[in-house]
Amino acid sequence: MMKTMPTLFISHGAPTLAIDPGETGAALSELGRSLPRPRGIVVVSAHWETRAPAVSTAQRPETIHDFGGFPDALYRIRYPAPGAPDLACDAKHLLDAAGLPAGLDPERGLDHGAWVPLLYLYPDADIPVTQLSIQPHLSPVHHYRVGEALRPLLDEGVLVIGSGSLTHNLREFRARPGAVEPYVREFQDWMKRSIDAKDAAALLDYRRLAPNAVRAHPSDEHLLPLFVALGAAGACAAARRVVDEVTYGIIAMDAYVFQPAGQPALA
Repeated sequence: MMKTMPTLFISHGAPTLAIDPGETGAALSELGRSLPRPRGIVVVSAHWETRAPAVSTAQRPETIHDFGGFPDALYRIRYPAPGAPDLACDAKHLLDAAGLPAGLDPERGLDHGAWVPLLYLYPDADIPVTQLSIQPHLSPVHHYRVGEALRPLLDEGVLVIGSGSLTHNLREFRARPGAVEPYVREFQDWMKRSIDAKDAAALLDYRRLAPNAVRAHPSDEHLLPLFVALGAAGACAAARRVVDEVTYGIIAMDAYVFQPAGQPALA
């Protein structure tokens, strides 16, 4: 019998995470070793935005370097995982059945929101992977529903990963590391309390209820993947935070594992 998979939310941070692992890279590497091996992966990245959900059916997804001005070493990295077109079609059918019509994209590769964390989780790049888009003009509730629609995939050994950032105000970015801005810790703490309390209603209304929410997310595309991971795991999922590093004083790198109710917690 195939083991029901957890879901993940990962803050992928700056692209330089790929060459400067820090605390986050080490934690993701350990997490990858602790998880049951998935038969396939669906990554929901903050860096693929579409009007309606879309899933990639690429047979060999290219490694997309969707950034500029970084060290040459970053542009030489490839993550040559096989695509998962059958899994993409399964995801589309589930979304369609839930009243969330989805498209298929035969060419979309893996942007850095997908391949950077996967470098640490599954460095052998041998697990089939497909990418699912977000809809930044739609609400957290919409993305939670997307996750709910994908829930049957967990019972089939599929790992659903939401990849974004717990805070993402690049207007305040500074190249030199400095003290963590107090608002970042306040937002982190509120999110953790709400996640631990399984308070989905508060989380979905975070822009109104969380301290410094608009400062933490001037636009919320980098938090939307969290709601997909939450929806797929279910409202009663047990949560475990595996890292709470803050980079550049403003980018909270929190990563969470969500274990569906009735499943044993992972060590």
